[in-house]
Amino acid sequence: MTIKILKIFAVIFALVILGVAGLSYWLLKSSNLQRIVVENVVGKVTQNDAEKSAVQKALGFDSVRTYLILFLNNTEMRPGGGFIGVYALLQMDKGVPHLLKVEGTEILDNLGKKDFDSVAPAPISKNLKVSRWFFRDSNWSPDFASSSQKSIELFLKEGGAGNIDHIDAVVGFTPTVIEEVLKIHGPITVDGQEFNAQNFTEKLEYEVEYGYVKRGEDFAQRKNLLSDLAHGLLADMRFDIFKHYSDYYALVGKMFEQKQMAAYASDANEQQLLQLKNWTGVLTPNTGDYVLWADANLGSLKTDAVMNRELSYSIAPSGTDKFVATAKMKLTNTGKFDWRTSRYRDYARVFVPVGSSLLKADPNIDQGVENGRQWFGTFLSIEPGHSGEISFTYNLPDNIAAQIKSGDYKLNVDKEIGTIGTALTLGLDFGKKLVSATPGEETKSYGDNRYDFKTVLDTDKEFKVKLVN
Repeated sequence: MTIKILKIFAVIFALVILGVAGLSYWLLKSSNLQRIVVENVVGKVTQNDAEKSAVQKALGFDSVRTYLILFLNNTEMRPGGGFIGVYALLQMDKGVPHLLKVEGTEILDNLGKKDFDSVAPAPISKNLKVSRWFFRDSNWSPDFASSSQKSIELFLKEGGAGNIDHIDAVVGFTPTVIEEVLKIHGPITVDGQEFNAQNFTEKLEYEVEYGYVKRGEDFAQRKNLLSDLAHGLLADMRFDIFKHYSDYYALVGKMFEQKQMAAYASDANEQQLLQLKNWTGVLTPNTGDYVLWADANLGSLKTDAVMNRELSYSIAPSGTDKFVATAKMKLTNTGKFDWRTSRYRDYARVFVPVGSSLLKADPNIDQGVENGRQWFGTFLSIEPGHSGEISFTYNLPDNIAAQIKSGDYKLNVDKEIGTIGTALTLGLDFGKKLVSATPGEETKSYGDNRYDFKTVLDTDKEFKVKLVN
């Protein structure tokens, strides 16, 4: 795909995300004029018929396209990016967006169809005391494609799409995206209330959880403010998005890279195109060592807003041609007991290479295989003002040990969708000297058998080490 065609997709995603509750305001209010404008824009920026066909398909010129939009609240973390508190159903028809529905997920889960079997993962059933797997909890996999497939399945089974029987794509985004948008756009006022980059998430959460009473709305209407907010933002941004096109385009790329946004296409060819841009939030394909830490906030309000995370990963030789690995997360709850934050109730899992074997046979540790990775999991509760640690120690599989022996070691550390500012510390003892490493260590660490490195896990990371053979 050329740069121009990728920019078109970036703008499409930007408009979808910014228009969760108000895309009918996009460009002009006349549907016929919108079609003409969109057709002209597509014709000018695409370089050949194949590109034009791909964009027209995404915009619904060949047939109506249906998109499921997920608002992933990363102050209430889930493996697939954050609790799905609100969703939207959007159709694109010949370049014209039609917003079919915006509502809180609890409305669909409470009133939707229930005549199907849907057993939730054990940690959800046990800690949230629910008897079935609801759409709102569908993003249990840290792999966005897998989570999206489950979201589509439960959404359709619960009847969320009405007579529609197919979803063409899923787009998920966190409130961090809107905060970044407001940094470019500036504050927006809705019903006399100002929302800005600093107060957006907390203010919106308060108004949805408590402010609706003062507005004279009942519980079922409490998330209508999100719709009003998006309508107001889109009305303001109809021309601003073109005036500051380069800023918004750069923001879209940044948010996908930092996994505050992710997309999934039901069509395999379209999914592959998204994957080429690294927009899918899927687990990094790799043949070397691997770590992904996934926290799940189970019943502790919006406490992820005040959680500090420090992930450390170490390996050390153990016997002949064996290596022991330890993945440890230190979690610090900087909050207090109030309307927004509480004790942190976390079901944590670490995803590692298949063939890894847990060293401690702890009955409180669960394990399984998912998306081609071994995982270990357990539950932890952390009071406000306190810290806690979860640690998993395991034998690395023989193929990773063989790579170290051969002198070539590679490690992928994937970021959980939606997390912010997780500190990452590596302490890798290979039992033999390093030749080189990417990224490189500090000079003072040269010349030994270890690779020591510290960074912030703001994106997926890759590390390569060459060893004396």
